[in-house]
Amino acid sequence: MSVSHIHVVGGGLAGSEAAWQIAQRGVPVVLHEMRPVRPTEAHRTEHLAELVCSNSFRSDDATANAVGVLHAEMRLASSLIMACADAHQVPAGGALAVDRDGFAAAVSARIEAHPLIRLEREEVGGLPPEEWGPTIVATGPLTAPSLAEAIRAETGQDALAFFDAIAPIVHFDSIDLDKAWFQSRYDKVGPGGTGKDYINCPLDKETYERFVAALVAGDQAEFKSWEGTPYFDGCLPIEVMAERGPETLRHGPMKPMGLTNAHQPDVKAYAVVQLRQDNALGTLYNMVGFQTKLKYGVQAEIFRMIPGLERAEFARLGGLHRNTYLDSPRLLDGTLRLKSLPRLRFAGQITGCEGYVESASIGLVAGRFAAAEALGESLAPPPPTTALGALLGHITGGHIAHVEEGGKRSFQPMNVNFGLFPPVSVTKPEGVGRFRGKEKSAARKQTMAARALADFSAWLAAGPSDARQAAE
Repeated sequence: MSVSHIHVVGGGLAGSEAAWQIAQRGVPVVLHEMRPVRPTEAHRTEHLAELVCSNSFRSDDATANAVGVLHAEMRLASSLIMACADAHQVPAGGALAVDRDGFAAAVSARIEAHPLIRLEREEVGGLPPEEWGPTIVATGPLTAPSLAEAIRAETGQDALAFFDAIAPIVHFDSIDLDKAWFQSRYDKVGPGGTGKDYINCPLDKETYERFVAALVAGDQAEFKSWEGTPYFDGCLPIEVMAERGPETLRHGPMKPMGLTNAHQPDVKAYAVVQLRQDNALGTLYNMVGFQTKLKYGVQAEIFRMIPGLERAEFARLGGLHRNTYLDSPRLLDGTLRLKSLPRLRFAGQITGCEGYVESASIGLVAGRFAAAEALGESLAPPPPTTALGALLGHITGGHIAHVEEGGKRSFQPMNVNFGLFPPVSVTKPEGVGRFRGKEKSAARKQTMAARALADFSAWLAAGPSDARQAAE
């Protein structure tokens, strides 16, 4: 069967994954990426799938963590993003973290080498033209203004937006290891790890309080045109967390639990700053949870108040950029097509998912939907009991819409989590005494994880069906 090209706009994680999935089904693809013709305020290279915030894909635990289950499902679906992440992982405790440059270079090389993918470096200045036919828009949170405006004009609604902040990266050899030490929280050993995968910087009560006060008082970047835009709670700037109360940070990214100071094992730290390896060479470490909108002039001064970072040299200071996303439950159908213009599908963060893996996973399923359609087939969405199905369901209709004060709709970006999965019942195992609270919650997560992987495997095995038979 001869099929025409499917166009994919945007060469980030979602667009790259979508293009790969389509081409692997034997359907030719044109992938449009505007960099370097038009740069963004967050990217620094020409690579596809460049990571602009953390280098972590978060937990890789497929037995009891929703994002780890999503990792496993994507591997089962032959994900390009997961294959390149696995090939370029760096130690990070129980998380999957990657050498960001090696990862992006690998994705770019695989895309450019695929015989059915043509990469076009150009900006798409408005809605994709009708003559392109079926198209996936995966332009992410940094969608070019002209395209964003065209989408707004088509949907009749303003795109929603939120702030997203970037964490600083520190040169390893500028960290004082006479004060800091290597340890994963609770000594947890993860993929490629040793149980000593993070650098920990301890703060006593007095130092912590001075640090928090400096964060609150520090000069912050002004973005008046963005005022009134909500932050995504999963990526709050460190100073915004500090403004919520003096104890917020030590119960969040600076919590000391599960860590013992190797230099003073009898002295319990009041708070701890963790740094995670950012490249394969181990020469760069990023400050975990330290996204910031502080002005560059004060960042280094404040962060050097942290014991162990007094002489820190920064490979990258923190920053802030705007993310744009659709009111997807209202605008998209169950296969991510724009209801008002079904030739267009959307994928990735612009749909209202949050996180690298989530973005790539929505690209994966969008690509499979598009390929099936091009081949005259019908592909059912993944079951809602799966991680990908649960996330897709939230985006395309699982969210209960509310209109908030000022007329803003309540749909917000979402990471995958077990709260999106249908509930399960668990019974107390034989021979187990206590079975409530943490024990019952752990059993529930394990049951959800096992069910998800079984159901996703069954969905993959079933594959698409002939569209004409499905219609009958």
